[in-house]
Amino acid sequence: MKYVIIGNSAAAVGCVEGIRSIDKGGEIIIISKESQHTYSRPLISYYLEGKTDLEKIKYRPDSFYIDNKVEVMTGREADTIDIKKKIVRLSDAEQIGYDKLLIATGSSPFVPAIKGLEDVRNKFTFMSLNDALQLEKSINESSRVLIIGAGLIGLKCAEGVFKRVNSVTVVDMADRILPNVLDNESAKMVQCWLEKKGMQFRLNDSVAQFNENSALLDSGETVEFDIAVIAIGVRPNTKLFSDFNSSAKYGILTDEMQRTEVDDIYAAGDCTVSFDISTGKIRTLALLPNAYMQGECAGINMAGGNKPYRNAIPMNSTKLFGLPIITAGSYEGEAFIDCGEGFYKKLVSKDNLLKGFILIGNVERAGIYTSLIREQVPLDSIDYGLIKEKPQLMAFSKTERIKKLGGI
Repeated sequence: MKYVIIGNSAAAVGCVEGIRSIDKGGEIIIISKESQHTYSRPLISYYLEGKTDLEKIKYRPDSFYIDNKVEVMTGREADTIDIKKKIVRLSDAEQIGYDKLLIATGSSPFVPAIKGLEDVRNKFTFMSLNDALQLEKSINESSRVLIIGAGLIGLKCAEGVFKRVNSVTVVDMADRILPNVLDNESAKMVQCWLEKKGMQFRLNDSVAQFNENSALLDSGETVEFDIAVIAIGVRPNTKLFSDFNSSAKYGILTDEMQRTEVDDIYAAGDCTVSFDISTGKIRTLALLPNAYMQGECAGINMAGGNKPYRNAIPMNSTKLFGLPIITAGSYEGEAFIDCGEGFYKKLVSKDNLLKGFILIGNVERAGIYTSLIREQVPLDSIDYGLIKEKPQLMAFSKTERIKKLGGI
């Protein structure tokens, strides 16, 4: 069996490990547009901050490819897929045949058309290690950094460069930071925390026009800068698939085995859409843990095994200047809120199920809440009153406690 994987991040690694759990000898080829060894994308801000280095940022050891008998074609780009001949054509015209193919092409930064952006000399995105390396070369202690986007990518970039530059200003058209992750109250709390550290925000505003070293905002304010980072959002890399399947406009749709509509082609990671059990909707869940689990399931199934990927939910776990934040699921339903100095907890329930949560500050045992959402545990079958105040296994029945402890 010949397996070809397009991409070299979490989904690709999961696929390799999934294949090798079933098939020890089949040929595996990875085609990667990037030139680096597989690395953890969430760690690029920590690299800039000096909390990690180029060795520790690696997602797997140097021996990963050799240990798993993988041929890696780095710095090579897949151009088209011939689904009839089962061939991947590279941009340099080389052709790679496959028996089973995984598309794990991830996502790319969305860069909007803003007047004058082409005149900005020092402009960057913040999605890849190359982005971080190029940004690092350009900043110094006198740099004024303007970041467009107050989502996770923009704020992690801000954290990464903050101690190495003169100032950081974040602009977003939303009325709060982390608008896709936090509610109004928790966003205010985190924003206050960041402002006390020295970050500046311009919310409910956007860039109307760039000049070489200044940005005119819709509000009329002008922000001077030396470095501009565009961190507005991402778009799934679906072109390889959408060339022969028009359904992939917003992400490649797969079944629970990670199969696409095309025979012998699977997909995993940020280029796909998944069924979110917390909302009951098909949506993009661009998260590293989901990407790995999807890739692992795809690899097992490509090799003849049987492993579905179910119970996907949006989930984020991060720290911003030492403040831990974990969120999961959706926030539509009845809310329980507990907050105070330095902490915030919001649990959202609907139809006798926990649907989502926001934890800031005290995030201990967040896994219990995540488990309740993923496993769709009826709240009337547990001591939800206790769970709301203090998540612990004693709130579950004896049978459930045994299951969660692995049968011990």
